[in-house]
Amino acid sequence: MDDMNVFILVVLLLGFVLISIVVFYVVEYFYAKLFHKPIFVHFYFIPKKLTQEQQRILRQKITFYNRLSNKKKKHFEHRLATFMANYQFITKEELVLNEEIKVFISATAVKLTFGMRKYLIDVFDKIIIYPEPYYSTSNDAWHKGEFNPRMKAIVFSWKDFLEGYEYHNDNLNLGLHEFAHAIHFHGLKRTDKSSILFARNYNAILDYTAQKQVAQKLIESNYFRIYAFSNSFEFIAVLLEHFFETPDDFRREFPELYEKVRKMINFQFE
Repeated sequence: MDDMNVFILVVLLLGFVLISIVVFYVVEYFYAKLFHKPIFVHFYFIPKKLTQEQQRILRQKITFYNRLSNKKKKHFEHRLATFMANYQFITKEELVLNEEIKVFISATAVKLTFGMRKYLIDVFDKIIIYPEPYYSTSNDAWHKGEFNPRMKAIVFSWKDFLEGYEYHNDNLNLGLHEFAHAIHFHGLKRTDKSSILFARNYNAILDYTAQKQVAQKLIESNYFRIYAFSNSFEFIAVLLEHFFETPDDFRREFPELYEKVRKMINFQFE
């Protein structure tokens, strides 16, 4: 085959790839409009694996993981390994970084984004862990946790992070709450398919809960703690805490709102 034929073949192949990509994005655009989700979420050419110690911690600590099918467990393990490799973990004071801290915190983030194709978000690049509540110079107050977009950091008190998992149905989970803030911030600023769907359904939630009758029912139910109504960011974070901690209660109390939250993060409990 002479050079000209090789050149033509390369051009044809590149053209085919380009057309295929364009067709895929067009098809997915309409698919997402119709079904409120991307065409696919999980596809990993070479899935990453966890160490035996990491797998042991995952099985012992993460109820969400244990409820998944074997296939989805492999997806979760890949995402967990990738997450731990892509973010910096920094411990403060006398707290020593170990595998339990890394796996437990990372699994919380992976759980929240498990229905999203883009799960490595760039609004933070480090996770800072204090042993107990810490003094934050950002607002001169003691904190249990925070998402700080200026520092590109999520910060936790390890003591309070663990307390969030001691009771699985009290709808108070520091890890879920702070990662929800980061996902919310990312979803409103980025243009990947998961972010677009997040923002679309987030706006649908705000429109729905702005209805006087719905808002009144939300407040009178006492299902959501009053802190949820501080602002839209706190509201979404609290919604996601409830979605993962007491999904059956949420679906029973507010089925329409539950479905909107489900679509926002594209996740359905099995």
